[in-house]
Amino acid sequence: MLEGRRIVLVEDDKIMGASLVQRLTLEGAEVEWHRGVARALPAIRTPRKVLDAVVCDIRLPDGTGEELYDTLTSTGHPPPFLFITGQGGVAQAVRLIRSGAADYITKPFEIGAFLKRLATVMRPRADQDMPPETGISAAARAVDRQVAEAALRETALLIRGGSGLGKMRLARRVHDLSDRKVAPFLVCNALRDTVGAEELQRAIEQVRDGSLVIVGIARLAPAAQDVLMTALAAPPFRLIATAGPQAAEDAQALRSDLVALLRSHEVVVPPLADRPDDAVWLAAQLFPGLNARRAVPLIGITAAAEDALRSHDWPDNGREVRARLMRAIEAAEGEMVLTSDIFPERAADATLRSLAEVRDAAERAQIVAALDRTSGQVGEAARLLRVSRTTLWEKMQKLGL
Repeated sequence: MLEGRRIVLVEDDKIMGASLVQRLTLEGAEVEWHRGVARALPAIRTPRKVLDAVVCDIRLPDGTGEELYDTLTSTGHPPPFLFITGQGGVAQAVRLIRSGAADYITKPFEIGAFLKRLATVMRPRADQDMPPETGISAAARAVDRQVAEAALRETALLIRGGSGLGKMRLARRVHDLSDRKVAPFLVCNALRDTVGAEELQRAIEQVRDGSLVIVGIARLAPAAQDVLMTALAAPPFRLIATAGPQAAEDAQALRSDLVALLRSHEVVVPPLADRPDDAVWLAAQLFPGLNARRAVPLIGITAAAEDALRSHDWPDNGREVRARLMRAIEAAEGEMVLTSDIFPERAADATLRSLAEVRDAAERAQIVAALDRTSGQVGEAARLLRVSRTTLWEKMQKLGL
């Protein structure tokens, strides 16, 4: 029933947790078990593999399942949540369903009913065997699905997005997943070269029944556009075009019938600034290869550096991630990559902290003092600090406590 599915279990009860892990594993699922909110949050936010579902108890030792879910939805689209609750928590579970959670089940429950409920909440996995190519976020996985679906068609395809987003890599993937994979894969780069009518005609003759990729199609000369539209009347080849994010500019530069043809099948790659978890994922993908060049390899990237990766706006997208990480790995003096290694320009401003940093430092000190006084009891610490438990927990997450 759950063969190949990947599930995070958040349950502090050792007996119930072990029982669910055992049964889910027998059903073929890969299960990652966490006993509290603090450990579960990063595991769900930046998973090593794409997740199909989260099974989460509502009452946890360091918070609630509702707080975990609210934090995740504030920055992205988490996997489907199946909440486990006692009779006293049904009202809270219903509130969560209204907020977008998939379902809930009350204790005690029959394992068969639990498995049926879990199978129901999980989304269909047409891409179950397809590893992430663009990222782990919902937006990135949607791009990967669209690329895989486009490979099954013969129609012209437009891949749109900013620089450094891997549009050429996606074009190559469309070709490699299609029936044309043994035919030529030919690239005409209109951003780099002047592609006129003669150059394009030669490319069409050379590509034969393969895939013709036109990079920066909006830069194509008018005469070349005429040649292309004539060839597309009965093309032996498959056209894959790339363009920047501004559709209006392309419409002004291209023939209207060519614009209409390309817009009918379009994949839009969102900027990395809109997919912060994918920046961390991409750095993790690049790290082993770059790290192998060092005489003394590093252990990894610190959590603080990952937070910095997540908060940066990445104007040059993935290209900038690679450039910064390469420099950081080369410059790192300790065992791990630090924030200052990735963003050395921030060191120049380190002597004078911003008001936000000063405020965070003061709040952090007060929270630590309150937690020390209450032996780590979050609810009691919130009472001492005169804030709600939810507010305190959110601040603790923000400040890395």
